[in-house]
Amino acid sequence: MIWNLGSINADNFYYLSRLPGAGETIAADRFHQGLGGKGANMSVAAARAGARAVHIGAVGKDGAWAIERLMEYGVDTRHISVVDTPTGHANIAIDAAGENSIVLYPGANHGITDQMTGAALAEAGPGDFLLMQNETNGQGCAARTARTLGLRIAYAAAPFSPEAIRTLADQIDLLVLNGVEAEQLETALKRDLAELGIPNIVVTLGQDGCKWVSNKGSTPQSFSAYDVTAIDTTGAGDTFTGYLIAGLDRHLSMPDAIDLALRAAALMVTREGTADVIPDLKDIQDHDFT
Repeated sequence: MIWNLGSINADNFYYLSRLPGAGETIAADRFHQGLGGKGANMSVAAARAGARAVHIGAVGKDGAWAIERLMEYGVDTRHISVVDTPTGHANIAIDAAGENSIVLYPGANHGITDQMTGAALAEAGPGDFLLMQNETNGQGCAARTARTLGLRIAYAAAPFSPEAIRTLADQIDLLVLNGVEAEQLETALKRDLAELGIPNIVVTLGQDGCKWVSNKGSTPQSFSAYDVTAIDTTGAGDTFTGYLIAGLDRHLSMPDAIDLALRAAALMVTREGTADVIPDLKDIQDHDFT
């Protein structure tokens, strides 16, 4: 089972010919709103990958629609609280090549209390996963509680903060971050990834695939991405992470879980949107990636 302490956002998509520069105003060609937030995306991805995903989070009084949609996608929503702060949201600009720029308002995602997290994890058991990102508060208390209960802890380090990783490093079993974040982390801590003492680190590299750094392996292992035509990269990393954790929760080996996650991310970038368009396991099994 996967217990995901994660954000829930309304994603506002603005489709542009190109991303604006500093001080520049560009009219959007199209707009739509959907469910998002790194936490919600990962919960949906894990559920669609066949895992039981329990979301721990918060929305405002305006966020009932988000809870309902998570339920539709197979996520256990019993531990999503309604707080007085408005639901978080993200304004996402997407250019013609599918690249994006995002402005995030955390809102209710920073209204999660240790009591909310503790009540959820009281139902967890040894061997379950605690998945976290950096878009909510309360990661430290959640990690300590999970470690006491015998859970495995996975941390997707975005939005990136080297200090957050430094604080949690001795409790993390699996760290997922992208290539830029990996370089920033090595610079900030003045150590290579393999020297951090974290059992497993997966670095996503976009169209170049990913690499797996294990403290049990002598060298990092590289994995190639599947060749697709990307139209929207938003949520691809979250889809990768959700599928990766779901695969490990289903007792796949790390290489097999990574391959499944790469397939899911490849299919995701051929779609416009975030949580609402994350592929399910049958989509991936039926798709010809050759």
